[in-house]
Amino acid sequence: MPASWKPVIEPVSADKIATGDFTPEKHIQYEPPSKVHTMKDLNLPENTGISSIAVSEPFRLFSTGAIHRMRAEVLSKCVWDNCQYSSNLAQCQLRGFAAKYAPFVYDTWKHPETLAIISKIAGVELVTEMDFEIAHINISVKSDKQREEEVQAFVEKKAFDEDEGIAGCPWEDNKPIVDWHTDSYPFVCVTMLSDCTSMIGGETALKTGNGGIVKVRGPQMGCAVVLQGRYIEHQALRTLGTTERITMVTSFRPRCPNLPDDTVLTTVRPISNLSELYSQYSEYRLEILEERVRAQLRSFRENKRDGKKIDVKAMKDFIARQEDFLAHMNREMVEEELVTMGSIDDSHLLTAKDDVGKKKRKRVA
Repeated sequence: MPASWKPVIEPVSADKIATGDFTPEKHIQYEPPSKVHTMKDLNLPENTGISSIAVSEPFRLFSTGAIHRMRAEVLSKCVWDNCQYSSNLAQCQLRGFAAKYAPFVYDTWKHPETLAIISKIAGVELVTEMDFEIAHINISVKSDKQREEEVQAFVEKKAFDEDEGIAGCPWEDNKPIVDWHTDSYPFVCVTMLSDCTSMIGGETALKTGNGGIVKVRGPQMGCAVVLQGRYIEHQALRTLGTTERITMVTSFRPRCPNLPDDTVLTTVRPISNLSELYSQYSEYRLEILEERVRAQLRSFRENKRDGKKIDVKAMKDFIARQEDFLAHMNREMVEEELVTMGSIDDSHLLTAKDDVGKKKRKRVA
């Protein structure tokens, strides 16, 4: 069942919220990212994933008016009452709300122009993963007193470090908003819904192939970052100087049915309505299988018409790949009675240290 924790967040005033449908001419304000980092840049195998692209620098994507519309829908009572979840990775998340409660958010991510922008940055043509993942909201809030105390501590530590000649970042985060994880889906677009003018921190930390950590600065309100998060361990670092940090994470998979779909449900299964999640997962996976079989059948019939012998090895290879595809799908659809809601283990991590790779994580404070 959804969680019941509710933070105090300033609502968007009614006079700032426009009405009407999503229109790209009005609501998209795209400015290309200053840099896009490749898997090679992060010392990760270039043949990993579905694209050579790892992560983009933040880029402008939406207008202020579009963000206000999104916030109004995301923070509505019906979404909070019906779509809130909590886990040991993050305390407050909103999921599976757009199709029913947030038509503006839903139309934004389904629009061909939005998809074209994300696909161009990702280096591969993408579609939204499934309706339940439009979109996942991560929320972190604190009181004005907590904000002031943290900023004061930051200033004092920075001054001390400068006096002592200590190099490095004065803010070493040990309480991330979202702990180390890999995403369940190939690509994500992380959009900032909060005002970050006075924010300190809030970067996304990425583990590199040689054991290092690279930080990508957090986006400003209306800006976004594209990340091939299924194949890169990352965490959202804590912020200072603000009372809220609300991000919208929209997930994507390759449009082409012949590209690998390495989707897993590890990190989303315990924070989802399983009936909806499994239904949508089954539908799109079976559609992929259907397209593959139809293409194979067309090729088979064309060869037969041309008098060619059946290529038994090629057919057996095709069948084996689809068997693996279905076996993977079967493993991900864990029976509901075996799922512990809110509990996400470490099996999704690429560098899990325990023997079985399924050590349960401590709850993030």
